[in-house]
Amino acid sequence: QVQLVESGGGLVQAGGSLRLSCAASGRMDRMYSTAWFRQAAGKEREFVGTISWSGRNTDYADSVKGRFAISRDNAKDTVYLQMNSLKPEDTAVYRCGSARTYGTNTIVVAASNFDVWGQGTQVTVSS
Repeated sequence: QVQLVESGGGLVQAGGSLRLSCAASGRMDRMYSTAWFRQAAGKEREFVGTISWSGRNTDYADSVKGRFAISRDNAKDTVYLQMNSLKPEDTAVYRCGSARTYGTNTIVVAASNFDVWGQGTQVTVSS
C-alpha cells in the first residue's frame, strides 16, 4: 500500500519561498500522477497543480501560474512543489495526492480521481 508524506511547510513572509515535498513509500508498482491541493480555513479544497509520471506534463491553477512549479524525482519517489512570491492568500494546508495512470505523460486533475493522500502540511504566509 502506497503512503504519502508531505513536508516543508511553515511560516514565511509575503514574497518569500518554500519548497514542499511529497514522499511516497510502500508498494510502488504503478505509474501515477501526483497533484497538490490546498484548503484554507473555512474554504473549499482547491487544486494547485499536477504532474505526470514522466514529469513532462504539468498543469496549474491560474492563481499560482508563474509562481509555483511542480517537479518530481522518481528515483526518490518524491514530488516537489516550489512556491515563490508567496502571498497571504496562499495560506492553507497543502496536501498531495496520487492517482494511478497508464500513460507516462498523463496528468490527473480532478480530486475524485486520487486514491492516495498525504496528511497535509501547513503553509502560512504573513503580510
